[in-house]
Amino acid sequence: MLPNSNNPPSKPKSPDFSDRKNSFLISFHNPRTWLILTLLLFQILLLFTLRSRPFSAYITFHPHSSSPPLTLPTESSAAVHADSSSTITQVDNVTDLCPLGKIYVYDLPLFFNAELIQNCNELNPWISPCEALSNDGFGREATAISNLIPESLIRSWYWTDQFALELIYHNRMLNYRCRTLEPESASTFYIPFYAGLAVGKYLFKNNSSAKDRDLHCELLLNWVQNQTYWQRTDGWDHFISMGRISWDFRRSKDEDWGSSCIYMPGMRNITRLLIEKNPWDYFDIGVPYPTGFHPSTADDIAQWQNFVRHRERKTLFCFAGATRGFIKNDFRGLLLNHCYSESDSCRVLDCAGSKCSNGTSEIMETFLDSDFCLQPRGDSFTRRSIFDCMVAGSIPVFFWKRTAYYQYEWFLPGEPESYSVFIDRYAVKNGSSIKAVLENFSKEKVKSMREKVIENIAKIVYGKPNEGINGVKDAFDIAVEGVLKRIKKHGGEYKW
Repeated sequence: MLPNSNNPPSKPKSPDFSDRKNSFLISFHNPRTWLILTLLLFQILLLFTLRSRPFSAYITFHPHSSSPPLTLPTESSAAVHADSSSTITQVDNVTDLCPLGKIYVYDLPLFFNAELIQNCNELNPWISPCEALSNDGFGREATAISNLIPESLIRSWYWTDQFALELIYHNRMLNYRCRTLEPESASTFYIPFYAGLAVGKYLFKNNSSAKDRDLHCELLLNWVQNQTYWQRTDGWDHFISMGRISWDFRRSKDEDWGSSCIYMPGMRNITRLLIEKNPWDYFDIGVPYPTGFHPSTADDIAQWQNFVRHRERKTLFCFAGATRGFIKNDFRGLLLNHCYSESDSCRVLDCAGSKCSNGTSEIMETFLDSDFCLQPRGDSFTRRSIFDCMVAGSIPVFFWKRTAYYQYEWFLPGEPESYSVFIDRYAVKNGSSIKAVLENFSKEKVKSMREKVIENIAKIVYGKPNEGINGVKDAFDIAVEGVLKRIKKHGGEYKW
C-alpha cells in the first residue's frame, strides 16, 4: 500500500499569555518570572526564524553508483540549493506577482518519481539512461561542440535527452515564483509524476504486460483522487508534465503499444503537458522538446542569437535523419535520396547508427551551416529535430501541418509563413523539386524568416536556473502561465 501524502504542517500557534498576565505584573522581580520570559522570547524568535526560512530544492544523483543517492524535495523537507534571495517564500506573500494564482506541488510517494531515478539502470533494456538523466535532467555538459560555438556559451550546452521533460519541469516547479506551500491558497495543483519514465521502463521489454505498463499511472490516480484538493473540482485545476508523446499513453487494447493512462477515468480532467499532443484533446498541451541549449541569463540568449544571426551558411538546405525501412513508402528515405541528388545545395546527415546520438557535434554543425532544414514527421508526427534546427537559426521546412502548426501554438509565431516553409509532401512524392521551391525565396525574405526564428529562440528552450531566467520567459514559463490562464478562465465550471 502506498503511503499517504504528508499533510503540510499547520501554522504554529502563538503562545497565549492571558492566563499569566497578572502573575507577571505581581511577580516581576521573581527569578522564575525572568526564566519564563526568557523561554517565551526564545520560542517566539524560533517561530519567526522557521517561518521565514527560504525553500528551494534540487534532485541529485550519481549515475555510476549502484544505488545512486537521490534527494527528492518534498513539501516538508527540502535540500537548500539557493541563497537567501530565493523568491519562493517571499513571493508567497506578494499576491500582485502572481495574478493568475499560485501553484501547489504535491509531495508524492517516492514510488512515482524518485525511485524511478534511483533505479535508472532499469529504465532501458539496451543502454543505461542514468547519465542522460543526471544534472537535474539536463545531462552532461556538451564539451564536444566547443569548437563550434562561442567559448562563453559552452556552459549553456548539455547532452539533454528528449524524454527528460518530467525532471526539468519538476525542478522548475519546486522553485517557481508562484509556488505556494499552503494548498488552501493554491488555484492550481501540479502532480510531479514521471509518467514517461514509468511507462518507458516497459515499452521495449518483450515480456511486459499491459498491467505492467499501467501500474504506475493507475496507482497514481488512486492516490491523487483521495486528496482533499482534488475532490473540490474533480481534478479540473490539476496539471502534469508527461515526457513522451501523447500516443504512448493512449493504448486502446491490451496487445497494443504503450499504456492506457490518458484513457483512465481519473485522467479525464487533468491538463497534460506533452512533447506531442493529440490536437483534438482539449486537455493535451504540446510543449517544446528539450534541446541541448539551457541558457542561464538573458545575456546568454542575446549572445547566442547574435552568433546564429551572423553565422555564414554555406548550404541552401539540409536533412538530418534516418530511413524507416519498416514503413511502406517511407518519406524520410525519399528526402534522403532527394538530397543526395541535389548534393550541390543540400547537406545530408544520415542518422543511421549512432551518428546523431548525444555526444556528437554533427547535427549542430549541419543546422548551423544551412539556411533551411527539412523537417518531415518522425516516428510520430513531431520530432525533436524541429527545435534543434530552430535553435541553430535554421528555417524549418514542414511537410505535415501536424508536425508543428497544430502542436505548439503557445510557443511558435501565429503566422507559419513568417518563420517556416510548408511544402505538400504529395508534390514531393510526385517529383517537385524542394531546391526549386527554396531558391524562389529572395535573400530579404530568407533573412526575415531567419530573424523570426531567432526572435523566438527563448520561447522554445528551457533555462538552466531552477528559478528561471531573470527578465525572460522561456518555454517553461510560457507553458505554466498558459495552464494558469486556462484554469482561471475556466472558473470552476465543468467542461463535461
